[in-house]
Amino acid sequence: MTDTAKHQWTFFRVGGFDQVRIETGADIAHLDQLDQKLWVALACPTTGIHFDARTLELMDTDRDGRLRAPEILAAAKWATAMLKDPNLLVAGAASLPLDAINPVTPEGRQLLDSARHILNCLGKPDATAISVADTADTTKIFAGSKLNGDGVVTEDSTADVEVRRVLGEIVDCLGGVADRGGKPGVNADTVGRFFAAAQAYADWWKAAEAKAAEVLPLGAGTAAAMAAFVAVQAKVDDYFARCRLAAFDARALGAINRQEADYLALGAKTLTLTAGEIAEFPLARVDADRPLPLTGPGLNPAWAGNMAAFAAAVRPLTGAQEVMTCAEWLTLSGKFAAFGAWQAAKAGAVVEKLGLDRIRAILAGGSRAALDALIAEDLKKEPEAAAITAV
Repeated sequence: MTDTAKHQWTFFRVGGFDQVRIETGADIAHLDQLDQKLWVALACPTTGIHFDARTLELMDTDRDGRLRAPEILAAAKWATAMLKDPNLLVAGAASLPLDAINPVTPEGRQLLDSARHILNCLGKPDATAISVADTADTTKIFAGSKLNGDGVVTEDSTADVEVRRVLGEIVDCLGGVADRGGKPGVNADTVGRFFAAAQAYADWWKAAEAKAAEVLPLGAGTAAAMAAFVAVQAKVDDYFARCRLAAFDARALGAINRQEADYLALGAKTLTLTAGEIAEFPLARVDADRPLPLTGPGLNPAWAGNMAAFAAAVRPLTGAQEVMTCAEWLTLSGKFAAFGAWQAAKAGAVVEKLGLDRIRAILAGGSRAALDALIAEDLKKEPEAAAITAV
C-alpha cells in the first residue's frame, strides 16, 4: 500500500544521464509518484528484451505487444497490494510464503484461497509456500479440478452414471471441447446442438411412424429393401423403356436388343459372368410389353445377383412371382417413393449412430437439465479460476 508522504528516491548516473534506482518494495509501491519525465522510457516492446517473457505478457493488459507506463503502474499497484511486505518483490526468492499474501482485501483473500487451491490440485495440500514452478502449468493445475470456471464439463465433473454416459455420447457425436485441464468435455453450445439434433431425429422418425403404411411399407426392413430396389432401379427402368419402345415400333427391336456385332466383339474376349461389358447389355431380352423375369436364365447374368436380392427383399410386397410387369414395377416404385422422400428429409443425422431407442431414452431422461445445471455451476467458478491465473 502507498502512503501520502513523498517518497525519497535514490538516483545513479550512467553515461551522463541520471536514473532512478529501484531497489526496495517501497520504490515499487511509490512508482506512481515518480515524475514520468525521469523515466528512461515510457514504452517498450514485450519481446526481444532481457526480461521474463511471461511477466511482460501478464503486464501487457491490452495485448498490443508494447508495455506502457500505465500498465507498469497498474502492475506495481496490484503486486504491492497483494503482499504484506512489498520488499518480497525484490527479494528474488524461489517461492512465496502463503502467509506473505495480504488477506485484508477481498482480492487478496481470493488470491490466497487460489494459491491454496493450486497446491491442493498439485497434491501438496500441506505446503506453506507456492513457487513459480507450481503456477507455471495451468493445464496441470486445472486437471485436478472437477469444475474450473471455463463452462466446459467433463466426465470427471459428475458422479452420475447416466449423465457421464450422455456426456460421452455428445463428445462421440459432436467432438469434445477441451477444458482448462486439457480433457474433452461439453459446453452449453455442444449440449444445445446435441439435444436439438436428437429431438430433430426423433421427430423425423415420429413423422414416418405416423404414416407407417405409406412411408415404411416393410417396417424395419424397408431401408434394406430400398437399398436393393435402388441397386437395380436404373436397369429395370431401362428394360421397360426398351419394351415400350418396341411396342411403339417393332423396327426398333434389333437395335434395342443390341446388334449381333456387339456379341461378336464379346466373343473375342475372355469373359466372366460379372464382366462390365455384359452388364451394359439389356437386363433381359427385350420385346413389346414383355414382363421382366426376376430369376432364371432369361436374366442378364451380370445382374442375376442384384436381381435375386431385389426379388427377395420386395417379396412381402409383390408375393412369390417369377416375372414383373411394367405396371407392377411402377406400383412398386410408388411404394418406395414416400420412403425416399422421407429419407431425403432426414434431420439430426449427427446423432443417428446412437440408434432411435437410445435417442428417445436420452430425451425422456433428465440428463439435459443435469448438464445445464452442471455447466452453470462450473461457470460460477470463473472468478476463482481467474484468481488462479492471477497467482
